[in-house]
Amino acid sequence: MSSSVTLTGRLTAVPELRFSAQGTAVAAFTIVTSRRVKDQQTNEWSDADVTYWDCKAFKQLAQNIADSLDKGMEVVATGRAVQESWEDRQTGAKRSKMVVRIDAIGPSLGRATAVVTKAGSGQGQPAYQQARRQQGAASAEDPWASGTPGTGQPAGGGGGWGSGGEGEPPF
Repeated sequence: MSSSVTLTGRLTAVPELRFSAQGTAVAAFTIVTSRRVKDQQTNEWSDADVTYWDCKAFKQLAQNIADSLDKGMEVVATGRAVQESWEDRQTGAKRSKMVVRIDAIGPSLGRATAVVTKAGSGQGQPAYQQARRQQGAASAEDPWASGTPGTGQPAGGGGGWGSGGEGEPPF
């Protein structure tokens, strides 16, 4: 029996996509979680309860993760805690570790925006690249469209609301 896990944290590195001998896509990545606490005496914030979670996803979800997520992104993920066991190749010793098998994951929208593109079975990277090209074409025609999702930068790359690139509206 496995335990359900929900994680909200940041990716420590770009998810690594590999394929099993049978051709199944496997994405491996780490999510770091922590909570912010304020020291009442110094008035300074720090991280507490920092935990690194090894995660794995399979099949189409693995490909979508590799195509969509990047180092440093804040994500919300759900899955099951499982224990993986193996034999060390050099020493022959039995090893094991806890891993979260991811069932669903997405960007946290607390401090970011996202553009969602539906990926059909087997689409993966080509579908993502085509959607980005279509978005770029739409951005060139629409001065209010965001050129890079999550950055808030206009399509023209000018850096803001006209001159100066201050990123705030002039009102």
